[in-house]
Amino acid sequence: MAAAVTRRRRAESFDIHEDVPSTEETEMQTDAVRQSEAYTDEQQPEDDEQQQQQQHQRQQHEEQEPEEDDDASESSDDDSIDQNVQYDMEKLQDTFPGFLHKYRLIKRIGEGRSQLIVLSHSNTPADISDQGTFSTVYKAQDLQYERFDNSWDLEKDNDKWTPPPIKRFTEPTRSPSLDSRHSGGRQTSQQPQQRRKPKYVAIKKIYVTSSPHRILNELELLHDLRNCDSVCPLITAFRHTDQVVAILPYFRHRDFRDYFRKMTVPDMAIYLRSLFTALSAVHAQGILHRDIKPTNFLYDPDAKRGVLVDFGLAEREGSESKPCLCHEDAQTRKAKLRAAYVPSAPHNGYPKNDTRPSRRANRAGTRGFRAPEVLFKCTEQTTKIDIWSVGVILLTILSRRFPFFNSADDVEAMIEIATIFGSRRMRAAGHLHGCMFDTTIPTIGSQGFTLERIILWSTCRIDSGQPLNDEEKLAVHFLERCLELDPSRRISAEEALEHEFLRDKSLSAELEDDDEMDMVAV
Repeated sequence: MAAAVTRRRRAESFDIHEDVPSTEETEMQTDAVRQSEAYTDEQQPEDDEQQQQQQHQRQQHEEQEPEEDDDASESSDDDSIDQNVQYDMEKLQDTFPGFLHKYRLIKRIGEGRSQLIVLSHSNTPADISDQGTFSTVYKAQDLQYERFDNSWDLEKDNDKWTPPPIKRFTEPTRSPSLDSRHSGGRQTSQQPQQRRKPKYVAIKKIYVTSSPHRILNELELLHDLRNCDSVCPLITAFRHTDQVVAILPYFRHRDFRDYFRKMTVPDMAIYLRSLFTALSAVHAQGILHRDIKPTNFLYDPDAKRGVLVDFGLAEREGSESKPCLCHEDAQTRKAKLRAAYVPSAPHNGYPKNDTRPSRRANRAGTRGFRAPEVLFKCTEQTTKIDIWSVGVILLTILSRRFPFFNSADDVEAMIEIATIFGSRRMRAAGHLHGCMFDTTIPTIGSQGFTLERIILWSTCRIDSGQPLNDEEKLAVHFLERCLELDPSRRISAEEALEHEFLRDKSLSAELEDDDEMDMVAV
């Protein structure tokens, strides 16, 4: 295909200059123009000096290379930054006055971002773009770490002094008289100065499209949870015009997809113990996280420690709730369902003007991790919705499939859950919230399947005849407690920590040894 030929335009248009007769008015205009040109010529060097100072200041921060990070993959990612990301980082630095003196942006990190996959004509991923839903998070170096209270730093006690990078250079020789003149007559010896390893923070830039109520709610909840274990605290927050930025600790972690297939049952117990420790502290204050998923739990498999982040959708329990049938006793629930049921002949389609009252409920969350009561629009949701999300994470690890549920809307999400638990149990779950669930899909059975069989199918162990061992059966039993369709029967975070699957074996052994020593002493 021949390329289109275009004419090259002149940089400036050609105009015919015509002299006009000189008058007193034109002479006054020309004098004013000359004065303005002279003024702009005087102001131009000052503006250029300011721009040069800002550029020089930015180059100084960019030339400061970070210390070697313990994670080799993170240091390699810091080297390559997309041009669009670099532009956003520079824009953020220019927006807030004095930002360059406090923080040095390194890269954009993936917390709190949704992934958009664009398919090509052959149904293969052609482009993958990451875009934040409500915010963008950047990794940055805290340049004023020593000036403030750092009680949030979990690694503060393990911090070590490290020498600066070795640079091969030779200093010019100086005469003894010159040295004594500068040192006040005393001989000084050059000693390598030691400095601490750089401290990193996570800078969360909240989009201007977010409502002020949502921003204030997230900051207040983070402030209330600042002393909770395994919960990311809020260091500080500041605003400039309509831009709001929250400063959070940066925790070294790995991508969930890199390690979840290699996790053993003890590794799963450690992972979930850390997650339920965070949820226990959050739920104790009556707060629903609403968005529990692997990307919101920053876990380091080497340190065996995780931190719960992203409280953008969190809310206090009962803040916007209305009474729901799921909190009524069985007799009252059945009576209200009979009163609301109106028998009618079957008909095709749906009424154009539906006179039934609509139901509104909070359905926020990530698809695939929302509890059944959220899909059924329960108006009185509790902290048990977070427990269901943790159960989905455990099911993902046991089945070695991520994501396990991948629905496009609420109807598909109900169908996926009904495929596992069966239409009968889903119908009963709908009755809990005053909803009717009915389906004629032939692949959805009445009884459903057990979670043990689902895991054996997913790991291709049915054909080989390899059953689950005792540790895996204990994990499946714990999974069944987390994935209860009835939220009132679902396990709580405190009860989960006391479950045999999550109980710390080393701590139990120490307690038994102490009891034996006490018996011997008696």
